[in-house]
Amino acid sequence: MSVDERLPADAEAAVELEGPELIHAGYRRLERWRVTLAEAGARGRIVQEREVLRAGPCVAALAVDVERELLVLIRQFRLPAALATGRGDLVEIVAGRVEPGEAAEAAVAREIAEEAGLPAGKIVRLFDFLPTPGIVDESATLFLVAVDASDLPEHGGAPLENELTRPFTATIDEAIASLADPRPRNAFLLLALQWLALNRSRLGDLLAP
Repeated sequence: MSVDERLPADAEAAVELEGPELIHAGYRRLERWRVTLAEAGARGRIVQEREVLRAGPCVAALAVDVERELLVLIRQFRLPAALATGRGDLVEIVAGRVEPGEAAEAAVAREIAEEAGLPAGKIVRLFDFLPTPGIVDESATLFLVAVDASDLPEHGGAPLENELTRPFTATIDEAIASLADPRPRNAFLLLALQWLALNRSRLGDLLAP
């Protein structure tokens, strides 16, 4: 299908790929690829060497208790954030990878149980996005999920992954107001809060049984 180049839509690229060359196989697989771009006028053919971190599909949850007008968020230590900003104790929405053969809806329900210690109610798929397409092949799907925030545990996280999370709640008003804070925060949280700010009036209808 052709893409109207006047619209802000992604399209297939006329490139030649060589690879991958395995650099490291650890918690994530790191590969090196050689990319040859199509002719660029007087510049001719352009060749790039790029490292790619293979993360694959993941899910994220904007977890909302509509009755109490609360969001369920978590705190979690992130080493890259600590190295980048010195503030590694991040406020996040629930998120995690999709296991092989697992449906995205099942993955987001599992992640809410693991990281927030809550059962997922109604699940609504919102949109897909690429968090860091210049470095990582991660493709994320954001869901709106109904939860009951009346009994949050003190800690959560998947034991097999040595994961530690600290669930907490914030009012919807507080969460939206925090968008005015200019300090750097993770993209999953910002995208979720921006969607919430634009669609708050629709929450009741979207999450109705």
